[in-house]
Amino acid sequence: MQVISFCADGIEQAAKLGFYEWMSNQDADVICVQDLRTQEYKLRDDVFFPPEYNAYFFDNEEGSNGVAIYCRDLPKAIMTGLGFNDFDMEARYIQADFDRISFGSILAPEARVDDEESMARKTQFFQQLHDHLAKIRHKRREFVISGNFRIAHQVRDVQLAEEKKGSVGFTDVERRWMDQLLMDLGYVDAFRSAISDDDEFSWWPDGKIGENGWRVDFQIVSQGLRKTVEYGSIFKNKSFSTHAPLSVDYDYEINIEDNMPRF
Repeated sequence: MQVISFCADGIEQAAKLGFYEWMSNQDADVICVQDLRTQEYKLRDDVFFPPEYNAYFFDNEEGSNGVAIYCRDLPKAIMTGLGFNDFDMEARYIQADFDRISFGSILAPEARVDDEESMARKTQFFQQLHDHLAKIRHKRREFVISGNFRIAHQVRDVQLAEEKKGSVGFTDVERRWMDQLLMDLGYVDAFRSAISDDDEFSWWPDGKIGENGWRVDFQIVSQGLRKTVEYGSIFKNKSFSTHAPLSVDYDYEINIEDNMPRF
């Protein structure tokens, strides 16, 4: 099973840069896309709806943010939002449920320098996300939650770590949020489970690969999938946005037979 996560900085612009052509050449079972910056009904071109995938979108009236998920096999159910008060209206989460595994596409709120309100909202979001993940870990199913968490967890996840220490996205408080998800709750950073290299980044704020790199894009998986992680990669050969697609291969097969309608 292969899962890809990609933060698009606007899916229409990413399409023009060749994202969907690249995507069609992959063997992914599930593709999670974030930061669409448009609404589904405005996507008129067939390129946004590849015939080999079932496509699902969760956007909002403003056309900002927005997330999507592409599934090669037909999901049992689609869930939009997490019930996080105002956050659901910002179109930040969509989930595809299969019989024994669920895939989520998530976009965390953006906080800005010297903006206490935006930082407070980000804090609230991660507190609620922690509570949600604590609750669902007791369910008898596995979870793969992919997306842009807007946080770099470890020093090796920031190219200019000493210079950027304390910056939004790399504060001690934000890094502790990730500690809580991964250590206290037992979830797994799938990419780091497979790849330990120090020079693996997925986001370049300046848009120049090789300069000021951050790893803020994750696939956070439930404990039961830890031993199934086989390989992780970040595609850097061509730029589709300031983020690069993150791919993880799992030794796990989605059982679609149990998801077929019963009559």
